[in-house]
Amino acid sequence: MIKVIGAGLAGCEAAYFLAEHGEKVRLYDMKPRGFTPAHSDKNFCELVCSNSLKGKDPYSNACGLLKEEMRILGSLVMSAAAASETPAGGALAVDRKKFAEYATRKITNHKNIEVVCERVEKLPDGFAIIATGPLTQGALADGISAICGGQLKFYDASAPIVARDGIDFDHCFAGDRYGKGGDDYLNCPLDKEQYDAFVGELVKAERVRLHDFEKGEIFEGCMPVEVLAARGKDSLRFAMLKPVGLRDGNKKFYAVLQLRKEDAAGNAYNLVGFQTNLKFSEQKRVFSMIPALKNAEFLRYGVMHANSYINSPQCLNCDGSLAARPELFFAGQITGVEGYVESAASGIITAVAALKKLRKEEFIPPDPRTMLGALCAYIRTKREDFQPMNANYGLLPPLDEEVRDKRERYKKLSERALDVMRKYKENSDI
Repeated sequence: MIKVIGAGLAGCEAAYFLAEHGEKVRLYDMKPRGFTPAHSDKNFCELVCSNSLKGKDPYSNACGLLKEEMRILGSLVMSAAAASETPAGGALAVDRKKFAEYATRKITNHKNIEVVCERVEKLPDGFAIIATGPLTQGALADGISAICGGQLKFYDASAPIVARDGIDFDHCFAGDRYGKGGDDYLNCPLDKEQYDAFVGELVKAERVRLHDFEKGEIFEGCMPVEVLAARGKDSLRFAMLKPVGLRDGNKKFYAVLQLRKEDAAGNAYNLVGFQTNLKFSEQKRVFSMIPALKNAEFLRYGVMHANSYINSPQCLNCDGSLAARPELFFAGQITGVEGYVESAASGIITAVAALKKLRKEEFIPPDPRTMLGALCAYIRTKREDFQPMNANYGLLPPLDEEVRDKRERYKKLSERALDVMRKYKENSDI
């Protein structure tokens, strides 16, 4: 019997992998009796921020490559995504309710998994995987902090969601960037005067707990839109409001906000890239300045919260086990990988390592030429300033040949990674 603490993406991946390989698993989670400040769904694998799992293409997108590697390893999360996908052009977006329901059914109906609804207050005895995520709280957090020499923190943010019925379709048009993916996004243009007025109000809008957000604490991948706007008047036009590749007939635009479907029916839309820490009343006031959202009904406002992660290079072995207690493994965002897909992938490889240790077999980490192997290497390599990391091609070792064209280089890196991952699976007998 192996215990898995936490039924988020990493914990569910770990539990499912172990169960599929014949191990008895006891999965602990406080849902539905208790929730973290960011969670509200009774189901497991709840997506808190965006409903997007980022890019699909495994040959041009680093996260797309990681997803394909996960499929090779039998990922539960990738199966859940396939069963709940909503149109989003080149991105893999899901209906978050259907996604969580699918994963929960797979977990609760598995003959080798026992689910225990309980808040775990201390590090367990025996073999266990800790996948409690970046919002680990209370006595368990204190215990982890003590044995790992302290926890680090950064701040994470989510974007608002609006109802379809409140969107002004006279001031937006459907279509994806560069005409890819059909009509998966609603595009909300702003002219220069509208953009300037919007940015002006955005940067002076009142924020929640403003004193907490020092520059060094904000993770770049979750930068609040108001913080980015304060960096310069045109910052948003080169980020989430970039108009490049978006046209309505022959019309070109100064800036464009994209809305992405939150559910398959298209009844709710996410403001793409609009993670924020503004007060709710300010979100309503400022975001309604965008013409298409002047009468918007906000189904969920954006929120920002502190995330915690351990200093993995200092306290974890190469297999993800705790140096001080090798029978304990850590997986997911608490280890310093950042993002839904990265967290889930961490759960799979930690389960592989735990399985090998349970069976007294040698664990060989995935080759760093794979995206999963490169992420593992990143969180195991000692460095002075350890920060959370997303999947990116910069983590991979260079090709043996020089390839100047970026698209062709990414394609070759991906082909190499997938070939290596297939061989890894075969040779590891998993």
